Amino acid sequence: MLQYDFHSSIGYWICSTSRIYERAMHQELLPEGITYRQMQVLGWLAHDGELSQVDLADKMVIEPPTLVRILDRMERDGLISRDTCPGDRRKKMIRPQPKARIVWKKIVRCAHRVRSRASRGFSKQQKEVLKRLLGMVQTNLAEVDAVSHATHAFEDGRDVARLPQPVKSLLES
Repeated sequence: MLQYDFHSSIGYWICSTSRIYERAMHQELLPEGITYRQMQVLGWLAHDGELSQVDLADKMVIEPPTLVRILDRMERDGLISRDTCPGDRRKKMIRPQPKARIVWKKIVRCAHRVRSRASRGFSKQQKEVLKRLLGMVQTNLAEVDAVSHATHAFEDGRDVARLPQPVKSLLES
């Protein structure tokens, strides 16, 4: 009835692998008393530095109200703080607190165990090829996402002049 060649689909392999990897991380974190979403919050803060709640929700691909509940718990536990942005009082900036270092060390240990299991049997060269190929996929899809975002901004009458030059060039061509 519903047919699709899943096994030939790059999207299928990326998405199903991502889901299995996420499940493995969740299983590693569970005994440590850390949720997958808490790991994501701290991971994005480690990667990007402080972030607004809106930006963090976007990176985690969740709705802002869902993120608020996660942040409430993390703030209660002393892992993060939410401070008003000096330039825009409507924004709340998320910052890790010193207590987050202890939790982060546990997360990193869990991540190393999962990474080790996931790459078992890979040569160093194969790992590098995999990272390079996935990086290409990310770049290809980020270009499409940036153009889509820019097109919507243009159609909505938002300031296109603030878009990155490569995106402006694509819109102008």
